Amino acid sequence: MYGPSRNYADQYRKVGVSSRVADADPHKLVALLFEGASERIRRAEAFLAQGDHAMKGKAIGEACAIIGHLNGSLDHEAGGEIAGNLSALYDFVIQRLTEANLNNDTRALHDSLAVMGEIESAWNAIPSDQRQRPAIAGT
Repeated sequence: MYGPSRNYADQYRKVGVSSRVADADPHKLVALLFEGASERIRRAEAFLAQGDHAMKGKAIGEACAIIGHLNGSLDHEAGGEIAGNLSALYDFVIQRLTEANLNNDTRALHDSLAVMGEIESAWNAIPSDQRQRPAIAGT
């Protein structure tokens, strides 16, 4: 019975994420990427605490992929100095996540989560009348 119930839960989660993405404007899509990266960093912390190094590595890899996408989609021409600063922060987070993975470093995970939380908070604080074109974050 555990197998099928878990399968239904996974399907429900996938549908929930899909509907959130389908209904999202570009600003919300970036916010969902921040949320996804932070969620994976928290998972990595939990897996590290449990001693599950394989799943820790998987979660960190997924977080790095999301952050890499955010970094790669920055519009440096329109975003100017802000885009450059964000890129440097993303690079820092990816570096710390890599250190966390190689050294099983909970402090590096905590640092990464803190930086992503600050970026996410700033992003979510942008007034809705200024959200038409997220030039500095991508999409």
